Amino acid sequence: MTSGQYNFARNLLFKLDAEDAHHLSLDLLRKSESLGLLKFLAGKTPPSQPVECMGLTFPNPVGLAAGLDKEGSTIDALGRLGFGSVEIGTITPKPQPGNPTPRLFRIIEEEAIINRMGFNNVGIQQGVANVRSSKTFKGIVGFNIGKNKVTPNENAVDDYLAALRGCWGVADYVTVNISSPNTPGLRDLQAADDTARLLEALKREQAHLTETTGTHMPIALKVAPDMGDEQIAELSRVFLNGGLDGLIATNTTISREPVLGKPFAQQAGGLSGKPVTQKSTEVIQAFYSHLDEQIPIIGVGGIMTADDAIEKLNAGAKLIQLYTGFIYHGPPLIHSILNKLAAR
Repeated sequence: MTSGQYNFARNLLFKLDAEDAHHLSLDLLRKSESLGLLKFLAGKTPPSQPVECMGLTFPNPVGLAAGLDKEGSTIDALGRLGFGSVEIGTITPKPQPGNPTPRLFRIIEEEAIINRMGFNNVGIQQGVANVRSSKTFKGIVGFNIGKNKVTPNENAVDDYLAALRGCWGVADYVTVNISSPNTPGLRDLQAADDTARLLEALKREQAHLTETTGTHMPIALKVAPDMGDEQIAELSRVFLNGGLDGLIATNTTISREPVLGKPFAQQAGGLSGKPVTQKSTEVIQAFYSHLDEQIPIIGVGGIMTADDAIEKLNAGAKLIQLYTGFIYHGPPLIHSILNKLAAR
């Protein structure tokens, strides 16, 4: 698929409501894959560029960030487009509808999206069933897990442990989402003491499950871009002391400074895309200055071009993930990044 072909399809989809376009796109991908058509539309398979990270071998360093395939029902099709890894979710222990609609907004001139989806998902049991039903994807599958909205923060660890147990042996790794701005109070769990307690409980359960099942599954945490140097330093100490396996930086921002005066800028939710590119890279660089190579970082946030991906890697990321850049630029962005990396 060329950029021109994708832009034509995108312009048609952008005439629809953002969430309707999202569901239609995933449905078309699934149907195209099941009919055997997607391999012709996707074009040449990118060459393998394996990367070792968290004890896993990723076929290439470009992954899909959580939030697009919330249910884990489109993995084969997304893999066909060139992703080396797909992170599904956010998945919670019990199904939940998320926030009222409309809850997804495009700021097209800024190549940005605001969402306040609120962890709408089918629950861990159905998510596991969906992933088990994938047939052709040979890459890495991550489960991004969160707490249910009705679960108070003081009981959040119970939800994370339930989700961890639920996907054990099905996911290749788990990402613990404590940074979405769309579940009330969730980001409070990023306080150093709260994060330390949560990480301790998760690592204890990880050790138990590894011993009883004979299968090991690394645990990553996903953090927000809206934190200062002091909080980054504190969390880095927590991660190093707690034995975190991987860090995903960053989630969406609650800042509106980059899009002031733009349509939908006043909408509540997390802002992603081009406006968060620089901030995300700065947070990666700041965490890397503390973590060095001891804890691998997966960089995500405003990767709209191959050069943006290179900057994330140069800042200290081991792998990168796409979300909003994929919405605006499609499969050609995956190929552009991989080609640029191959030429380095």
